[in-house]
Formats: sequence, C-alpha cells, structure tokens
Amino acid sequence: MDTQGNGEVVVVGGGVIGLVTAVVLAERGRRVRVWTRDPVERTTSAVAGALWWPYHIEPLASARAWALRSLEVYEDLAKRPGTTGVRLVDGVMGETDLDDVESWTADRLTGLRRATAEEYGAGRGIRARLPLIDMAAHLPWLRERLLRAGGSIEERTVSDLAEADAPVVVNCTGLGARDLAADASVRPQRGQLVVVENPGIRTWLVSTTPDGESAYLLPQPGRLLLGGTAEDDVWSLEPDPAVAEGIVRRCAALRPEVAGARILGHRVGLRPVRDAVRLEREVLPDGRVVVHHYGHGGGGVTVAWGCAEEAAGLVLSATSS
Repeated sequence: MDTQGNGEVVVVGGGVIGLVTAVVLAERGRRVRVWTRDPVERTTSAVAGALWWPYHIEPLASARAWALRSLEVYEDLAKRPGTTGVRLVDGVMGETDLDDVESWTADRLTGLRRATAEEYGAGRGIRARLPLIDMAAHLPWLRERLLRAGGSIEERTVSDLAEADAPVVVNCTGLGARDLAADASVRPQRGQLVVVENPGIRTWLVSTTPDGESAYLLPQPGRLLLGGTAEDDVWSLEPDPAVAEGIVRRCAALRPEVAGARILGHRVGLRPVRDAVRLEREVLPDGRVVVHHYGHGGGGVTVAWGCAEEAAGLVLSATSS
C-alpha cells in the first residue's frame, strides 16, 4: 500500500485525546476519520472532572511542555465559554504551598497566591485561576470543530488496528490499547464522582484528607461535581453507593452547604494509567504506519493539545516524504 500518496488518517478512539488529535490533523489538511466505540458523550473523557492541573505523568519533560501548550489553548478557548465549555475559574488546591508549585507552572498561573483561612480553613493551600472544562459541552464542541474541518466520526467497535483502511492509523484507545496494541502495562484507575445541584459554590476546591483520601468540588453550569476516587486495577463501571456516600461526606466537611444538595446522578470512569504516555510511531508489516498515543491517566485534559500536536507531527512526517 502506498503510505505516502494518501493523506487520509483514521484515529481510533473518540475521547478527548482522540478528538483533539483528529482536530489538529484535520486543520492541518489531512482527511481524518474518527472511529469510536461509544458516542463522544459516553467516553471515559465525559466523566472527567477536567480541571487543568499539572498532574505527574511521564515522560515528565514532555508532559510539562504539553501542559503549557494546552494551557495556552484553554486560555484562548475560555474567551468563548458558552461555546467551548472552557472557563477560567478561581479555586484552592489544598495541602499545597507555593514552594510546592514548580516554577514552570507558577510562572504561568494567574492569581497564584497562598489561600487565606477564610478560603481554606482546613490548612495550607494555594489559590489560582485555572481552566475548568465542562466536558458535557466541550466534547460535542470538539466534534463539531472536527466536522467543520472536514473530518468525520463513525461509531464502530474495532478489534484490530489492521481494520483501519488508511495509510496512517492513530491509536488513541486508552484502556483499549491493552488488546489493540497488546500492551498489558495500561491499567485502569477507577474514578467515581457524584453530580449534585449546586447550592451556590462558585470556586473549585481540591483537598486531601489526613488519611490520603481526596475530595474535590468543581462547579459546572447547572450542577456541581463532587469527587473523587482513584482505585487502581478496578474495572467496575457501576457506581458504589458507599463510595458515593464517602465522597459527599468528605466534600460536605469542606463546604457544609453540600450536605443537603439534591443528587442528580453518579458517574464512573476508568482512567488509562501507564508508567509513561506512549507516543511513538510503528510501521506495520504492510508498510502502513500506526502512531500510538495513549496512557495519559488522569492528565489527559491537561496535556491534550500539546500532546496532540506532537502526535500530529509524527503523522505528518510519515506522509510527507
């Protein structure tokens, strides 16, 4: 098969990593088709709390660059929050001091300072204005942006990357890479959150209890997201009532008004955790190219745009000579 003369690309995976990669490629002139098992509104990304923050993922130097590039994009998208689902929101990161924030991050954050006792009476914390993405709006917006750029999306289950009838395939399948790329190093990290009516909370808050459990409150349009959990190697997608009760209890300890908020729903997602993001090109026996782009764990939203641009560069170099 001629891998140079055909500029078509199939992106397998319709979460935020797959959609952003597809958008970047389509806007750079490639014919892009996204194959996704689920509608974008039902992918793992749809469950994400989606607060931009430099979570520790490897390779560290690359992740820093990806995160900073993504921050730049989100700051621009936040100029149109009603359309893109991206807003810049003030909030507090608990159990964190200014000295804990690495300089590459601190130099770029708006309004970074120590939190006051009124803002975070539970202990030390920092306050900053960060991108907070409403995935219920952002994922459909990415889909429409892709379609406007000439791309397409097809819902289909893929059992082998060789099914993709294009000279270049981008593997953005997250946990699906365990099978599609025979990569057992990709593991699930189960996250559960509770969606409640917002009792008037306008700022985000992330906290860790003394025994290591996390709690976060993320105000989104029309609702408040409460989290969270990080259970390694747990595959269940069923909400656990006991876990939900613990989430609400931890969040109410931080913001008492949450205790009486009406519950609107429960969400569970499996983060695709790996020792390091896999971003590399592989040549198949028939000469076609696969660009593997998965393993972002809970940092997918934070690094999406920078990582997608690097992935696009691998695709373009495979089809330009």
